[in-house]
Amino acid sequence: MASAPSTAVPALGITVYGCEQDEAALFRELAPRFGVLPTITEQPVSEATVELARGNRCISVGHKTRITNATLRALERAGVRYVSTRSIGYNHVDVRYAESVGISVENVAYSPDSVADYTLMLMLMAVRNAKSVIRRADVHDYRLPEVRGRELRDLTVGVVGTGRIGAAVLDRLRGFGCRVLAHDSRPGVAADYVALDELVRQSDIVTLHTPLTADTHHLLDRRRIEQLKHGAVVVNTGRGALLDTEALVSALESGRLAGAALDVLEGEEGIFYADCRNQAPHSTTLLRLQELPNVLVSPHTAYYTEHALRDTVENSIANCLKFESGSQRG
Repeated sequence: MASAPSTAVPALGITVYGCEQDEAALFRELAPRFGVLPTITEQPVSEATVELARGNRCISVGHKTRITNATLRALERAGVRYVSTRSIGYNHVDVRYAESVGISVENVAYSPDSVADYTLMLMLMAVRNAKSVIRRADVHDYRLPEVRGRELRDLTVGVVGTGRIGAAVLDRLRGFGCRVLAHDSRPGVAADYVALDELVRQSDIVTLHTPLTADTHHLLDRRRIEQLKHGAVVVNTGRGALLDTEALVSALESGRLAGAALDVLEGEEGIFYADCRNQAPHSTTLLRLQELPNVLVSPHTAYYTEHALRDTVENSIANCLKFESGSQRG
């Protein structure tokens, strides 16, 4: 007797670029549950690696490497119609250009608590001079520091950007009893919203959580940095170019600002996520910042938790499925 023809739906193929071991393990674990067959590579998407996507309409990319317009054109020729970026930000890809060549680009949502927790940690470390204290303790100097720490309840904190992450930061700050100001071009949560210049002038700590766009590039420019209170602290877990870094360095080196805590940095590409122990980074700005005892620098790691990483992988797969489903209905 002839067997009945198979009615199994073939697995959706997606190519996953810039995928490191921790992400790869999650893709291999989660993809079969969604009926997805991933092609996984550590290589970033580029003209040289486009062939890995041939036959797959959807790809998933990381945020660590810029996607050039030439690569987008090559992806379109290879049949790619959808890019899911495993990040909240889009600043590593020209979304409008992608759309002009027939490719849709979408970000992913992940636990905002990852970045919000890290932001509060950086704030507390900055106002308690943690870098200097830990460095001294590492060389067995256990004396009290020359500068006393400050308590958050005595300070005004300005939150710039009140999307999912900024809102989570606001929620955490309420528990510390500090005065909180907020700024957003589209206010969406309960907060004391003020104009950005007013927030800058009144805040002891300014923390940045707005997307990086042409309008927000150097949102804290030299003029606004000069408006900051004497002794203010800047925290950035958003994108490096939200800050005019050279103006920030000048204000820190002059002693006008009390400190900064930066998880992102202009020009971080090619430095963050690389092992530079045997070769000094090429960024003189980064080196100047790291020499300062009141500046904390971490390598774009605020998002990096088990929970957020699982969210990122799962939602990248879900994005591709949703796109394919919509295309089939259309």
